[in-house]
Amino acid sequence: MSRAAARAVEGGLEVRIRLTPRSSRDALEGIETASDGRAHLKARVRAVPEDGKANAALVALVAKALAVPRSAVELTGGAGARLKTLRVRGDAAALEAALGRILTAKEDRA
Repeated sequence: MSRAAARAVEGGLEVRIRLTPRSSRDALEGIETASDGRAHLKARVRAVPEDGKANAALVALVAKALAVPRSAVELTGGAGARLKTLRVRGDAAALEAALGRILTAKEDRA
């Protein structure tokens, strides 16, 4: 499941995310497919999209969800857009498994 929005890269995992700022909560919400057919992870944060606050909140959210330090998560694309690319440093297989568990738990609650 996480393969649709994430792919293994050298030294870690690259994750495509659609961010919704100014939400009522911080959460990863599952996989969504865009009109161009590419999949991405849906995320929402309470932070406002100014001065990089929403991006910083997204990095913190992903780091916490995957149990890695914030320094292991880097915004590599889409700083001013809703669709973003994050690179998470670490063991790609372990990170992908952790992301899969998070998404499976979200589906089970739905």
